[in-house]
Amino acid sequence: MADKNIHETLSEEEQQKILEKYDPESATRKVKGPLGWIIFIGLLAFSVFQLYASITQAIPRQILLSVHLGFALSLIFLLFPARRKTRRKDTVAWYDLILALISVGIGAYWPIMIDDIVNRVGTLTTLDLAVGTLGVLLTLEATRRAVGLPITIIAILFLLYAYYGPSMPGFLAHRGLEFESLINTMFFTSEGILGTPLYVSATFIFLFLLFGAFLVKTGVGQYFNDLALSIAGKRVGGPAKVAIFSSALQGTISGSSVANVVTSGSFTIPMMKRLGYRKEFAGAVEASASTGGQIMPPVMGAAAFLMVEFIGIPYWEIAKAAAIPALLYFSGIWIMTHFEARRVGLRGLTDDEMPDRKEVYQKIYLLLPILLVIVLLMSGISVMRAALWSIVGTIVVSAIKKETRLGLKDMIEGLVDGARTALAVAAATASAGIIVGVVTKTGLGLKLANGLVGLANEQLLLTLFFTMLTSLVLGMGSPTTANYVITSTIAAPAIILLGVPDLSAHMFVFYFGIVADITPPVALAAFAASGVSGGEPIRTGVNASKLAIAAFIIPYMFVLSPELLMIDTTIPYLIWMVFTAFTGMIGIGAGIIGFWFRKMVWYERIISIIAGLLLMYPEGMSDVIGLVLFLTMLATQMMTKNKGKYKLAENG
Repeated sequence: MADKNIHETLSEEEQQKILEKYDPESATRKVKGPLGWIIFIGLLAFSVFQLYASITQAIPRQILLSVHLGFALSLIFLLFPARRKTRRKDTVAWYDLILALISVGIGAYWPIMIDDIVNRVGTLTTLDLAVGTLGVLLTLEATRRAVGLPITIIAILFLLYAYYGPSMPGFLAHRGLEFESLINTMFFTSEGILGTPLYVSATFIFLFLLFGAFLVKTGVGQYFNDLALSIAGKRVGGPAKVAIFSSALQGTISGSSVANVVTSGSFTIPMMKRLGYRKEFAGAVEASASTGGQIMPPVMGAAAFLMVEFIGIPYWEIAKAAAIPALLYFSGIWIMTHFEARRVGLRGLTDDEMPDRKEVYQKIYLLLPILLVIVLLMSGISVMRAALWSIVGTIVVSAIKKETRLGLKDMIEGLVDGARTALAVAAATASAGIIVGVVTKTGLGLKLANGLVGLANEQLLLTLFFTMLTSLVLGMGSPTTANYVITSTIAAPAIILLGVPDLSAHMFVFYFGIVADITPPVALAAFAASGVSGGEPIRTGVNASKLAIAAFIIPYMFVLSPELLMIDTTIPYLIWMVFTAFTGMIGIGAGIIGFWFRKMVWYERIISIIAGLLLMYPEGMSDVIGLVLFLTMLATQMMTKNKGKYKLAENG
């Protein structure tokens, strides 16, 4: 029987408080009574509508997106208060009821007036102009409430740029869009709010969020923790490795770094602290691992589905390309936590603290729906069909045992939970559509791309560095989805201009948009982890950035050598690249932590890091030099490991 103390977790109430503090998507009202039932039915109807649309595929695109937007806006105004710190969260303000009703009208306008709108071909009536203006304003306000202020401000700045084009300085100047033309673009074309980002939200993303909600209902979240304990718990520094393994699995059903941190971290962080990890390090392990969940195939963050539309390649190609970088990312964190555990002398869990392995492995069937997703995507089936069949597969698999079986109540709650999770994504993608519309109409993307390349003097590494900084800055407070939309339309073209393949360029900005969640000073995932651990937030962020050092190196690797993304490569060369990269991560990890087989002196740390960087740089001579330095350091460490007081930890 496992020791219960070691597995204590935060209560659901404590988890919710942390989520509400650091994750705008979780700061919702808890409305009861008749209005609470109306909201519940609204969320259920939202999911039912999306399922019907996906199954039949009979609803015209603009009507689908308009109704999707109407559902999202009206429910956001009912669920999200105007101020997050409002005193009463169990009632809906009168003005929010009015905004919700107006939002219903906005969503219904296209279905009712579609023939007239199409026949007028861009000529707006007074009513069109009023509805379009309200649609833009309500989208911005809903985004502010459900997603946060940064992305809202960026969208507003882009609108102002579109309107005041002639007044812009230098190469940023353009003809400008008159107010009517601006509203027409934003609400009555496929280049604005009802554009590609919202389309991805209304199709791929929504269905995979439902898939995740149904999986959660089977109890797979707790199973991830138990499985991780069974596999990694007894190793050196076991709790940290449990956090890495569990968070990687959680990432397959969660698109939010903060939600992943709180859900998984409420279990792993207290366990790490009790076994001797520092507060900041324990929080950093969870934050870095949880952030990596968004790059973990087969179901990655929402931005990965946008990539399908932006690049025009199948989702499976993106998931396949992300596999090796994700493996290297989590390997890097694993290596560094291992060295830290050996440096401090932390033990693994004892047999009494471990779950019953037999019981854990008897529930391995809970992972079948995730395996089903992989098989379906590999088969070439559409992403929507893969998501739909995976939902069905989850229901079927859950019925194998009574304790995991989904009843009607569970399925209804899954539909409601999935819709609730989709609200913030819909708002973020709608605002992202504003940004895309402005970029398209003004040519801003090409202008900034040329400007960025010019600033870097057409040097690829310098262009990549500036692009990385842009992605990190934009990601500080903006959701990954919005960050990716901005950087993929502004920064990615700069890299592509220098001859980099589209997939490598888009994956580059995708990665750094995600890493922004652990990069100080904002570092939302690190702040959430500090809320669980009780550690200092900035120190937690700094530690998380160190642990996730691979995420700052790997994107450069797959730009310089696209073979790492399985683009035009051979198996032997791919194996060699993975081997040198993994070996390089060992060198870098040991150097940063300052411990390998024993404590390292300062010059050994520098040599170890240099060896690691040379091995990770995809070029023949650098691999040779790096390997020589690595083997020299390895031999030195092994020959002197028992000298002095720094001894090799047991159970390595």
